Amino acid sequence: MGAKQYDQEYFDRWYRRSSMGIGQREFLDRKVKLAVAAAEYVLSRKVGSVLDVGCGEAPWRPLLKRMRPKLTYQGIDSSAYAVEKHGRRRGIVQGSLSELSFMGLEGPWDLVVCSDVLHYVTAREARDGLRAIAERTGGVAFVEAFTNADAIEGDRHDFQDRTPAIYRKLFDDAGLVAIGLHLYVTRSRFAELTVLEQGAAGRR
Repeated sequence: MGAKQYDQEYFDRWYRRSSMGIGQREFLDRKVKLAVAAAEYVLSRKVGSVLDVGCGEAPWRPLLKRMRPKLTYQGIDSSAYAVEKHGRRRGIVQGSLSELSFMGLEGPWDLVVCSDVLHYVTAREARDGLRAIAERTGGVAFVEAFTNADAIEGDRHDFQDRTPAIYRKLFDDAGLVAIGLHLYVTRSRFAELTVLEQGAAGRR
């Protein structure tokens, strides 16, 4: 199997022609609404800024802009195709999860998104990237991670076969606390939540 290419063929296959959830408008719409609602609940105000790491062709952007027209959106992706075709119009710059610390996008950002990325990168990139995300998260981070305990369908090329315990340690080492449904907050923000708002993590 050759090196993975995030070109037009890739996005056509997995996001435009796929019958699975990742490319379906209703599925994406639910994720965006969830992330925005959670961030606004935690912040007690409307979301004003979103950093989307590994954004691909930036499918989150139009949905975010429809909900909050005045928000600032910044997308980052390693795909030369996505940046060349959509970068200027959709606010995407070239970069990767591992490069986030060096891109001058310190924030804090009200909502940081890293959707369908973490389970395709090396352990080192995941570790460094999660720390950079934590440093930039002012409200909530929506970070998807699928494990070897999940029934995953779809793109298996470069899928990292990690256990739930490994991911929990990666998030913990980065200073991100899970509040459910792929949503995370920093430890300082977590301490501001009531015990029952903290969910399972509040039982510790």
